[in-house]
Amino acid sequence: EFGVESDVVSYDVYVNYPLGHRLALLEKRGKGTRDLETADQKEHGLGDGWKVKYEASLEEDVLEEDPTTGLPSRIPTFHGYSASGNVTAQYVYVNYGTYQDYEDLVKAKVDLAGKIALIKYGGIFRGLKIKRASELGMIGAVIYSDPGDDGAVTSENGTETYPKGPAREPSSVQRGSAQYLSVAPGDPTTPGYPSLPGVPRQSVNGSIPDIPSIPISYLDALPLLRALNGHGPKASSFGKEWHAGGLGYKGVEYNIGPSPPNLALNLVNEQEYVTTPMWNVIGIINGTIPDEVVILGNHRDAWIVGGAGDPNSGSAALNEVIRSFGVALQKGWKPMRTIVFASWDGEEYGLIGSTEWVEEYIPWLSHATVAYLNVDVGTTGSHFTAAAAPLLNKALIEITQLVPSPNQTVAGQTVGDVWNGHIRTMGSGSDFTAFQDFAGIPCVDMGFNAGPEDAVYHYHSNYDSFAWMDRFGDPGFHYHVTITKLWALLAAKIVETPVIQFNATDYAVALAGYLDSVKAKGTALSVDPEIFAFGDLTAAIANLHTAAVAFDAHASSVSHRVSHASTSIPWYSFYSRARLYAAVRSVNTKYKTLERQFLHAPGLDGRAWFKHVVFAPGLWTGYAGATFPGLVEGLDAGDRQAVRRWEGIITGLVKDATALLGKGKYGVEMEWGREGRGMVGPGRVRKLVLFKTLISLRGPYYSYQDPNVLCE
Repeated sequence: EFGVESDVVSYDVYVNYPLGHRLALLEKRGKGTRDLETADQKEHGLGDGWKVKYEASLEEDVLEEDPTTGLPSRIPTFHGYSASGNVTAQYVYVNYGTYQDYEDLVKAKVDLAGKIALIKYGGIFRGLKIKRASELGMIGAVIYSDPGDDGAVTSENGTETYPKGPAREPSSVQRGSAQYLSVAPGDPTTPGYPSLPGVPRQSVNGSIPDIPSIPISYLDALPLLRALNGHGPKASSFGKEWHAGGLGYKGVEYNIGPSPPNLALNLVNEQEYVTTPMWNVIGIINGTIPDEVVILGNHRDAWIVGGAGDPNSGSAALNEVIRSFGVALQKGWKPMRTIVFASWDGEEYGLIGSTEWVEEYIPWLSHATVAYLNVDVGTTGSHFTAAAAPLLNKALIEITQLVPSPNQTVAGQTVGDVWNGHIRTMGSGSDFTAFQDFAGIPCVDMGFNAGPEDAVYHYHSNYDSFAWMDRFGDPGFHYHVTITKLWALLAAKIVETPVIQFNATDYAVALAGYLDSVKAKGTALSVDPEIFAFGDLTAAIANLHTAAVAFDAHASSVSHRVSHASTSIPWYSFYSRARLYAAVRSVNTKYKTLERQFLHAPGLDGRAWFKHVVFAPGLWTGYAGATFPGLVEGLDAGDRQAVRRWEGIITGLVKDATALLGKGKYGVEMEWGREGRGMVGPGRVRKLVLFKTLISLRGPYYSYQDPNVLCE
């Protein structure tokens, strides 16, 4: 409707849908007490002497003030890719369920095998909490949202809960995927290739959980936590990472457990797994340069009927960006570079729509794509956050200085003025993952999130609704407008400037910083310094920095010449104009393919889907990015050979990147007559030969990547 040509691209994907669930705290009666009724025993599979002490509702309260919460089509609470099962066992409180948390429990000799894990959300991706529990012999997982992670905006501090106030609604539940995201995203039955009809399907073992799990509210977690009071060590006896519980004022002492033998949890999770279509919507505006493409993407699927923040604040922004570009098209504008818009499906299960699309179109993407610009959650608060590949840092920072901030504490403030300037490294958790980590395409992911004084965001909950957004998330929808402007302007900057607005020096500087972090980690782990001296890699990065500085200077010079070409180059000087155009194309080709130099085809150890040697999600974090993951994981494992092998691999790729930037005089490499470029007709050949001859007589040998365009 906005004038952008579009199509639907579908995939047949393997996913689950909820059939039923149950969570009950069971207590065994002592001698002389009446047994449970026979019907109750049969229904819940209980032995003699057990009673239901607490039955979790596993529901979010319907609020009169929020119509979305009462819709009959609202989605039950469940985990994507969770395992079906019916387990009854004692349980243990495991804090955030990080790898270190489990290590702390093992060190404290807390018995975990055969138990159910009671876990707080936060810190790492939920699927990895379940993965480590399973590896340690636990048989189920229950995950809840603790208000201790809500900062100062809590009921304990006197703030009213939603809908009356901005604090967390006590019955809110975070749904979400339990896929092992740091192993591979996308359809778990088709790793590395698109899930098209009829393709072979692989086993899901090792990519999704094998023990049942369910999400619950802190209201349902309270009786479980209180029942642990006095049993096992207290969380306060562990490190500071264990001290963030926020339910002490509700009578919770945060004992670890295990629960005593007369207290157990019955966890029931029933899921139906099916292979079903999912649909991406792809729009395209063809530019003057067809092999330089900028992609803008947002997912539109949500765990709940509302999804006002995730993803619909981003989806609204995407629609407005498209509408704006559509208006420009109607007025006769044509972009310099080709623009692709993507509305992804299946992101919530495991970045499925974007991953399958990248896997299908990887040859074209590798050849043509300049950048991928992602907005997932457009706004849930006032705090601007961004992650980016270093090539894009400079462009992102410049754009934030052009857009007014809705928070005008000082007149004329821009987003950049009130932003702390921190740009995260690329991890995972949204649709940039396949572009950055699999295809080697530089990405930006940005949005406005809740700051310390903003209303608590009910992530993946029924309360992520229009009513919440209108009253607390973004009253007046000013931040929706702001993220739209940032997105559109960043896209325009990359699409419309003749020389791509990348900065290779920032990449080299970042690599040096990443390596310093790895060295610091080696020191912290008391590893033999000889292992992490990284002399060859340090030297290679220094050489890359030298080449990058020279190349960026050359690119700036070319950009300056282009901006003054109309006055400095006579209209009849075909040779001068063609040579300048060739220089632009060469610079842009190098910028476009620089990120691809850091791809290692065999992938990371144990997770071959991830090809990038600089960026990957942390093996045991999922969301947060790890830099030089091969080196880091080798150090963590104490594997001297792996560390040295990865240093060699990375050093070779850094040298490749340096060679790319340094090829040709002043970083300008040209080549003639590449096969398959569509040379048509003797007239074109004659013009090409004539032009080639002129160049050979008049100066250094240059040629343009596409002779057809040059002839034109």
